[in-house]
Amino acid sequence: MSAVPSRPGFLEVALRRDRLIVSAGLLALTALAWVYIARMAAVMPAHHGMAMPQARPWSVADTGGLVVMWIVMMIAMMIPSVAPVILLFANVSRRRRLQGVLTTSASVFTIGYLLAWTGYAVLAALAQSLLHSAAVLSPALASRSPLLGGGLLMLAGVYQWLPLKGACLSHCRSPLGFFSTEWREGVSGALLMGLRHGTYCVGCCWALMLLLFVGGVMSLLWIGGITAFVLMEKLAPYGASGGRLSGLALVLAGAWVLVSM
Repeated sequence: MSAVPSRPGFLEVALRRDRLIVSAGLLALTALAWVYIARMAAVMPAHHGMAMPQARPWSVADTGGLVVMWIVMMIAMMIPSVAPVILLFANVSRRRRLQGVLTTSASVFTIGYLLAWTGYAVLAALAQSLLHSAAVLSPALASRSPLLGGGLLMLAGVYQWLPLKGACLSHCRSPLGFFSTEWREGVSGALLMGLRHGTYCVGCCWALMLLLFVGGVMSLLWIGGITAFVLMEKLAPYGASGGRLSGLALVLAGAWVLVSM
């Protein structure tokens, strides 16, 4: 009889230990990403904001460096908001492991999640190289074209109101609902779940990330502001409503930029 009450205690200790381990790993990953961004931002003035000489075309190495930069930025900006989902995965995985079901670590789910943002990072890096070639980015990697800046602000604002945005955001705000319908066993299942959840997050936040071209791709203030907004939108009690209100503000800001041309 004594073995019966010891089981919940063991489970609670195991879950608490897993939460600590996963939380420490996510914190370390996020901190390293922010250190990288801070170092890049610090050296930007010396390198003219990583702007390549206009006299030569961008090489594969140049674009590859941009892809790495964007991947690290996505890690720094998105891991904080997806941390509760990863922790929930770790908890469910631990419970199922104690029931004798073969499961995998939260790192596999996280890798799948980051794969989705890696695809976005590639597209963003290509977009940056095209904007640089068109000479519409400042040395700080911010738009110097009112048409581009205003257009991106209005695009992000309008997208905040679209049904696709709402559908993707609902998945991000309801991880328990996501796992109840999308759960798959094994390493491949965890990777696929991470990829699917990451795809929802990309669908939710891709337009907001384009605002980096408005305020500066390597502006710590701008990066921090968007990160805080994403956290609010995904985790705050009235985050969805706040997101829609921000959409109106973004549209008005974009319109002001365009009429001020």
